[in-house]
Amino acid sequence: MTRRSIVFLTGLVALIVFAGGVFLYDRYGGNSAQPVAAAQGDALVRAHSPIIGPANAPVTIVEFLDPSCEACRAFYPAVKQIMANFPDETRLVIRYTPFHEGSEEAVRILETARLQDRYEPVLEALLAQQPEWAVHGAPDLEKAWEIAGAAGLDVEQARREMSSDEIDAVLEQDLADVQSNNVRQTPTFFVNGRPLESFGPQQLYDLVREEVETARATQ
Repeated sequence: MTRRSIVFLTGLVALIVFAGGVFLYDRYGGNSAQPVAAAQGDALVRAHSPIIGPANAPVTIVEFLDPSCEACRAFYPAVKQIMANFPDETRLVIRYTPFHEGSEEAVRILETARLQDRYEPVLEALLAQQPEWAVHGAPDLEKAWEIAGAAGLDVEQARREMSSDEIDAVLEQDLADVQSNNVRQTPTFFVNGRPLESFGPQQLYDLVREEVETARATQ
């Protein structure tokens, strides 16, 4: 890991704390984060799940993400930096965890962007400009659509597609997997099925590096 990356991740820790830390949620019982067990198989990665990075990468980072979550926004640059350190060996799989008000529609925006092959630029635009639209208690979804349009989304087409059976099924399945994986906070990470038990950018880097080294040793 380069000195620059270490400084970057260290700074991200402070930023995440400043942003309010992880978002704890009690929709499914309880009001605090619970231990997350190792997960297996389809409960973590579904055929519909968006993938960033090489599809055949040996190390899979699964992130349960809420597009309205401040900690998800703060963490995303660290995830990108980690992947840049291992560009051929890591892929990021996004699972939707719409805990905040307005997040379900934001997810629908992302899914229409995926159908239009504009997923990553729209995701990054929504996260980068999150303070403009994801106001807690009063989300401005029209602003979210505007941001997505500026990132290349065909908004007119997307509005027609956002309530499709296909996107309904994606949301239903991801919410079911949130429950089956005991996800109570965003972001929640798994690396090759192993949960990130100690939350932080450095801890995520260390877990990814361990899995990368294991994959290299078996080649």
